[in-house]
Amino acid sequence: MFMPEAEGRSRASDGVRFFLGGRDLEMIEVAALLREAGFEDRIADKRLAWGAAASSYLPEIRAAIAAGETPILVELAYDLPDDIERSAVIEIDHHGPRAGVGQPSSLRQVFDLLRGRGAPVEWTRRRTLVEANDIGHARGMRSVCASASEIRKIRDDDRAAQGITSDIEAMSRRAIAASRREGGLLVVDTEARTASAIMDFLLPEYGGPDREEADTLVIMPQSVAFFGRGSIIDALKATPGCWYGGALPETGFWGAPRHAIDDVGAFSRRLADMIERTHAGRR
Repeated sequence: MFMPEAEGRSRASDGVRFFLGGRDLEMIEVAALLREAGFEDRIADKRLAWGAAASSYLPEIRAAIAAGETPILVELAYDLPDDIERSAVIEIDHHGPRAGVGQPSSLRQVFDLLRGRGAPVEWTRRRTLVEANDIGHARGMRSVCASASEIRKIRDDDRAAQGITSDIEAMSRRAIAASRREGGLLVVDTEARTASAIMDFLLPEYGGPDREEADTLVIMPQSVAFFGRGSIIDALKATPGCWYGGALPETGFWGAPRHAIDDVGAFSRRLADMIERTHAGRR
């Protein structure tokens, strides 16, 4: 039976409400996808920072459940109280245990959910690039034959989505210039709150030396982040309060609050030793 588009969209969106997590390019594309599908009035978006938790929306989630709706949590760490059954919500994410090559991105999971509900959405080249970037950064985009200009465009848009300013970018370039090597590990100290610009400006697409293929530790005021081989990330997963993701098990990223690392100097030396042992094992 033919269903007018407006009516089809209304029925597709019945009974669900989306709660959006930390703001980056993928989350902006998720919101655009939901609006395209006619879910404008089913989106809760507080423009939270990366690493946001579900409790940021606790009153709204309670209200949605009371109204008979299913809350869909997009990249929100689950920390809801015990009186809310975890089975009452749908969790969409691809970090932590859900990360890795072959695992669908959050954008792809939302797209599949919408298509399953009959929403008229399309998978575009832009969405292919956003997904590849979110899983595998520039390397991921190269795997889908992205040009240098496409890679710069997506990375520029991602930094803007994260609120990275020109001042932070300048600070990041200075940090790269002052970086040091500890064996096979590149160590970058920065006063910036994020490592995104640093990892971008190391890319050949931005005139950098392409350290993406290497192992890099970025030390920030509130956190530390490692980018590199999956075997190192696997060894760091037990760090309290850490997060990780990427194109695992081969490569990815890992981060932790500074207070979880007793001595960052000793930590960087430990990573350098782990990398050296990995190289020695391959000889």
